[in-house]
Amino acid sequence: MTIELSKLKNGMQIATDRIETVDTVSLGIWVDVGTRHEPAELNGVAHFLEHMAFKGTRRRSALAIAEEIEAVGGQLNAYTSRESTAYYAKVLKEDVPLALDILADILQHSTFAAEEMERERTVILQEIGQANDTPDDIIFDHFQECAYPDQAMGRPVLGRPEIIRRLGRDEVTGYLRDHYGARRMVLAAAGNLDHDHIAGLAEKLLAEMPAERPVTTEPARYAGGERREERDLEQLHLVLGFPGLVLDDPDFYAGSVLSTAFGGGMSSRLFQEIREKRGLVYTIHCFGHSYRDGGLFGIYAGTGEEEAAELVPALCEEARKLEDGLSGVELARAKTQLKAGLLMSLESTSARCEQLAQHLLIHGTPFDPAEIVRRIEAVDDAAIRRVVARWRAGPPTLTALGPLSRLEDFDRVQARLAA
Repeated sequence: MTIELSKLKNGMQIATDRIETVDTVSLGIWVDVGTRHEPAELNGVAHFLEHMAFKGTRRRSALAIAEEIEAVGGQLNAYTSRESTAYYAKVLKEDVPLALDILADILQHSTFAAEEMERERTVILQEIGQANDTPDDIIFDHFQECAYPDQAMGRPVLGRPEIIRRLGRDEVTGYLRDHYGARRMVLAAAGNLDHDHIAGLAEKLLAEMPAERPVTTEPARYAGGERREERDLEQLHLVLGFPGLVLDDPDFYAGSVLSTAFGGGMSSRLFQEIREKRGLVYTIHCFGHSYRDGGLFGIYAGTGEEEAAELVPALCEEARKLEDGLSGVELARAKTQLKAGLLMSLESTSARCEQLAQHLLIHGTPFDPAEIVRRIEAVDDAAIRRVVARWRAGPPTLTALGPLSRLEDFDRVQARLAA
């Protein structure tokens, strides 16, 4: 990897990863603010702002933005998460100036026209409705809110319908004005590029971005608990979880290895025991969400109403078995899976661009896959046992959506986990 770094006069970091063997460039601007930086009464404003960035600027209509990027075969998109927001593009190498011009334009010169806001409000409400109608999607929002109740970290990224319906132009533009500062941004690019060329373009195109915008971050406070919602569905969708690891935790990669071995593929313990041997589920997997000051580890499963009675005790039994650690074969296989996934991702300019941006935002240093491989390889049984002990130290979180008649009460689940 050929990574170069520089900084604009306003403090924005520029990071590039040159790959001479491709003809494309992925580039974007990552902002170190997201849903957790919203006040409760404006939940969803960060995501609303991300949508509105594509709805017209002083120089371009919404249609012109789409036409210009697609006229060169490029792609333009964005996303909002709990801790960051990203605006990114992928183009042929000769079209980098156009892509960067569009990104700079939408972040600095969006007009937030009233008619566009009303149209996008309807679109976002439909997006929320679609998520609510997708049980294996919305169950994760329920889990997040249950684990982090009554606080910014637990609120949904899409926002709540009653808030989205009343958000006004001043509130959306105010969020942009108060939160988007160059020193909290990274312009990252990966592909067949020249660092100095991109930095020079950025110095001209992003000069209007204010340097500093102080941002208040409410601390994440894991609480745990349960949330159940009866719905007339064929399947019960369930997430059982525990407190996880923060992003810069020394055992972060041990947590990744453990999650992979426990429920990260068809050879994992949960897939083999719960699906293959017992036939209790069609889908089951583990996940880990890590944040600056908190984290979650969870198990998702979808099961039938009758099978729920057997599923939860089986999940608790497998969770308790983790206290004995992993076998040597499991540990080696999970480490190899993680290393292979990382190295395969290096073949994608989009993945390398995002990895570079996120690593700089979170750790303040360039993304170094060789160092990450070393950390994965260093994971041993002692690290695995430390992570398990930390997962099990906090109260569990249980969320369920669907037919609930055979699902054990929360006290019984807690007792099983403590046994």
